[in-house]
Amino acid sequence: MRDILIVGAGKIGTVIADLLTSCGDYAVTVADRDPAAVERVGAELARVQVCVLDVADADALAAELEGRWAVIDAGPFDIGMRIAAAAVAQRVHYLNLTEDVASTRRVRELAGGAHSALIPQCGLAPGFISIVAHDLAARFDTLLDVRMRVGALPKYPSNGLKYNLTWSTDGLINEYLNPCEAIVDGVRREMPALEELEHFSLDGDDYEAFNTSGGLGTLCDTLEGRVRNLNYRTVRYRGHRDVMKLLLHDLRLGERRALLKDILESAIPVTMQDVVLVFVTVSGRREGLLMQETFARKLYAAEVHGRLRSAIQLTTASALCAVLDLLAAGRLPQAGFVRQEDVDFCDFVTNRFGRHFLTDSEEVRCAASGVLAGPPAGV
Repeated sequence: MRDILIVGAGKIGTVIADLLTSCGDYAVTVADRDPAAVERVGAELARVQVCVLDVADADALAAELEGRWAVIDAGPFDIGMRIAAAAVAQRVHYLNLTEDVASTRRVRELAGGAHSALIPQCGLAPGFISIVAHDLAARFDTLLDVRMRVGALPKYPSNGLKYNLTWSTDGLINEYLNPCEAIVDGVRREMPALEELEHFSLDGDDYEAFNTSGGLGTLCDTLEGRVRNLNYRTVRYRGHRDVMKLLLHDLRLGERRALLKDILESAIPVTMQDVVLVFVTVSGRREGLLMQETFARKLYAAEVHGRLRSAIQLTTASALCAVLDLLAAGRLPQAGFVRQEDVDFCDFVTNRFGRHFLTDSEEVRCAASGVLAGPPAGV
């Protein structure tokens, strides 16, 4: 049984702990600096060990990492480097969920010469979306355009933002403010967040999509020089973008992130009744023909182990758990920097956790390729 430390007892960290302990192959400890959050997880998940830990205390962090097989960073993006550096020093595998581009670049630098694997961006977007896009892109002789769209939305929007809090408020603000990577006409560029607004309809609902930071993961590095256009946009109900621009720019709350976070968390309720939309469209040439392939999925909240989990909790947590499982099974590099594009799509969706994303047609395709689902050997 592999010993795992999860740092962060929030919405996603709790579900990761639930999934990993319930499979029986991992011993899990959840740590957080907030005693109330630690107590809540301990009461909810009987088989999980818990502890109060402030990662700013380097000695305490090192002590908690000693002898562990891996650490999962499910905390705010601004604490990630402390955890990653400690993991490298202890030769412990490190996985995180961050959308923060700068953090991921620093993790890549740390990974040089590391004796353990450092795997950032293991969630939905970035994360699974990059695995899908890379799988589709590999089917073309020549790439033209790769367009990635993801949204985590309330099923029943009931406020002016047409939005409910479904994951990290810090992460949400971060992706609405930071520059967005893209490749435009073959040139790598940084684009402003909240721009390049587009509209579309699906199943009778009207949506918008716009630039947000971090969703591409490391795909700009991977596909630079091979693709004409590469971009990522977040999906929301129509009108959301304009309200956020008012708050962030016109009222300048983007310069007062702590205040904005307090306002959002005081006024916008959390919902478990949500839907996650995933769209990836890739075009290019195959055997001389101009072709396009699209991956489209809607995923909903569901009950897991007797508790209702939101769609964003399930998609994000199960994506990370699948990558962790593949690392344990030896299907990923065991040291250095590991990109999401290094994860094989069929390995992922036929994994016991990744099957949450699987359709019957994909199961047939992956079975034909000889990929079999199952837990990691030797756990």
